[in-house]
Amino acid sequence: MPTHYPKTLPEAHRAFIDVALRVLPEDSRILGLAAAGSYLTDNMDEFSDLDLVVITEPGKQDEVLRDRVAIARELGTYLAGFTGEHVGEPRVLITLYGSPLIHVDLKFVSLADAHVRVEEPAVLWQRDERVSGALSQGRGVYPQPDIAWIDERFWIWMHYGALKIGRGEIFEAIDMINYVRSNVLGPLALRRAGARPQGVRRLETAAPDFAAALRETVPSCTKADCLRALHVSVDLYRQLRADYSNLKRHEGVEQEVLAYMQKIGIGM
Repeated sequence: MPTHYPKTLPEAHRAFIDVALRVLPEDSRILGLAAAGSYLTDNMDEFSDLDLVVITEPGKQDEVLRDRVAIARELGTYLAGFTGEHVGEPRVLITLYGSPLIHVDLKFVSLADAHVRVEEPAVLWQRDERVSGALSQGRGVYPQPDIAWIDERFWIWMHYGALKIGRGEIFEAIDMINYVRSNVLGPLALRRAGARPQGVRRLETAAPDFAAALRETVPSCTKADCLRALHVSVDLYRQLRADYSNLKRHEGVEQEVLAYMQKIGIGM
């Protein structure tokens, strides 16, 4: 058992971890348990997910993945769960336990892959020193926004959004604006604020002024308001892009797309 938990760890989350620390060592295929996410920053509350990493024997990883739901059922009152292919991480079992309701992400990682990670997990239990040894072979680095990659695509995304507005496909346009908010504006703003660039996660506290401005990218279901939100997205992107003085900009494409957006507005 850990000698101490984060001060902000809710009691229900602590109780879940305590059960996991009793149950998982009984499975010889499992070598360790670690915590990730907001557990690491001691920034939890009753609304927090619990992110746990279950480290397995390399030769038993496939077998454990086949049995992961059965393993998860041993940890509490398992209500539902599904795997994380939709976020590009099939090793994660996304679960709901009760009662009270707790969202728990269980990531089953082979010891051979433990050195590849986006953060430094807190080891809660290990069968032997191999877990610490494997973690010492790498360093958790969260992926950062690639402004060159973004800028090559941004104006195509804006044109696509304008096309959808012009055609009256409002829900498609809203989806595009939402995508840009979560995958471009949010991460760049969080990076500017020195926070983890994870979508729009905790943007309200990390960059409150920018979060207030970002509200204007949430449109109503009309063509005119979607176009307004698209223009706001452009303005905010240009502000954030100014942080990257060495960026090779695609000014010709940018001007063509902005002219097209103006044309769409005139035609409404």
